[in-house]
Amino acid sequence: MRFLPVSLNALLVELADLDQTLALLASLQREPLPGVEELVPAARTILVRFRPSACGLAQLAQAIAARDLSQRAERSATLVEIPVHYDGEDLAEVAQRLGITPEEVVRRHTGSEYTVAFTGFAPGFAYLSGGHPSFDVPRRTTPRTRIPAGAVGLAGTFSGVYPQASPGGWQIIGVTPVAMWDLGREQPALLQPGYRVRFVDIATLEAGARAAWDADSGRRSSDSSGAPAQAAGGRSRADLAPGQAALQVKATGLLTVFQDLGRHGQAGQGVSASGAMDQAALKTANRLVGNPSDTAALETVGGGLQLQSLGETVVAVTGADAPLTVKTADGRRWPVPGHQALALADGDVLAIGQPTAGARCYVAARGGFAVAPVLGSCATDTLANVGPAPLAVGEVLGLRPAAAGAVVGDPVPPAADLPTLEQEVVLDVVMGPRTDWFTPEAVARLAGQRWQVTPQSNRVGLRLAGEVPLERAVGGELPSEGTALGALQVPPSGQPVLFLADHPLTGGYPVIATVAPHHLDRAGQIPVGAWLRFRPIRAFEDLSTTDAAGKAGTL
Repeated sequence: MRFLPVSLNALLVELADLDQTLALLASLQREPLPGVEELVPAARTILVRFRPSACGLAQLAQAIAARDLSQRAERSATLVEIPVHYDGEDLAEVAQRLGITPEEVVRRHTGSEYTVAFTGFAPGFAYLSGGHPSFDVPRRTTPRTRIPAGAVGLAGTFSGVYPQASPGGWQIIGVTPVAMWDLGREQPALLQPGYRVRFVDIATLEAGARAAWDADSGRRSSDSSGAPAQAAGGRSRADLAPGQAALQVKATGLLTVFQDLGRHGQAGQGVSASGAMDQAALKTANRLVGNPSDTAALETVGGGLQLQSLGETVVAVTGADAPLTVKTADGRRWPVPGHQALALADGDVLAIGQPTAGARCYVAARGGFAVAPVLGSCATDTLANVGPAPLAVGEVLGLRPAAAGAVVGDPVPPAADLPTLEQEVVLDVVMGPRTDWFTPEAVARLAGQRWQVTPQSNRVGLRLAGEVPLERAVGGELPSEGTALGALQVPPSGQPVLFLADHPLTGGYPVIATVAPHHLDRAGQIPVGAWLRFRPIRAFEDLSTTDAAGKAGTL
């Protein structure tokens, strides 16, 4: 095993092959290690996220290294058959690469039994191992901007099915009518780690069976499968219970979504945590109105959000430094401060202006919003389309009654050093896990030059542009591996992407460094157009050596 640093609370365990990876995963699941919070397996690696207060890095590495990998992971008794229309746009190219006919590609693909090795990329996306030995197909040089839901693809030695329409670089050989991800099911992901999978050529089925599959697909496409859930308990005043207070959306701004502290523990279904980009601001807003700190609140980016109070309500706005105004039903208007509880009368409209520092504001309401959780959380994952829908104009957000004994908090000062367009933002980073995939010049350049946040940035990540891109020292493809919150992934362009709350669980490009946990909230407040600099606080070092492990234990 190799142990590679990821962050101050995560490391990457690299193994020889998929069998060893699955054996170690099974061992860690049978006998969990104290302090380990999440395991994200991939082709040859396991990303281990842990609590530094519960275990040291060196201690954790030594405990993992002592695990016996001779006991192979057991396969599940569950067999899932997936019918496929083998008419994919890359079928002919795959056949040409392998030196066989398209018909032979189909025969080999349907002639093998696969196993769900791990999940990632998107909810319900399973990496299937065990295909025909000849299948080792590189990803497309240029990924497509949109691949349809149900597309069946090949990449490396894996097969997979796209659960929803998304960008992707796999070689597409067909499409299935079977839903890989359906929030209407008790277990939304059809394919779970360890399941056995067999593909069936739908053209070989009887006409009645083909029609049944396609009809079932049509019914599902008209449902809300995989789509965001309804945003809140009420959509209009008529939906409110007698005497129930609410906030009505008069304007949404660029994007306003529900967020809490995230849906942890869903990695087995390919679902990342998501959650508030600035978690400290979310907790503060809730404390100010007397809510538990993990209560769902509204996260809005930029200015423009306007909320009208229906009945008497108490709210608080934290996060970015933005001007706030209240307009009464009779037209009076005045500025109000943020970072303290605000009492709104019936008809009052609270408006949030364009931030002068930071990017995202958080609005908490006393009692909390009457919004239904999805997979245990009210967080909206914009990449995975999991969670409540973004707010829409006219929507009525019902509020729950305040808990007995809830106490409104005292005003608090805004966060210090919120990012602005005028000053460079400095983020501490931990080098790794794939720093050695880059030239020494590129490693020095990461910290030596500044990077600008481009308009293509969002909750998935900040896309950065620097004067000189980062060059790789190692060519070829990196097998997909787990990616941490704050990872600086470097695509072929050499311009990094800083992964934020809605990033995918796994990725196929090397990560040169990861933003330290104490600067993740700051990263979530960086506006488009700002300039960044990265400050390494720990150099890259393979933790597999005794000396390195000893040093790691002193952190």
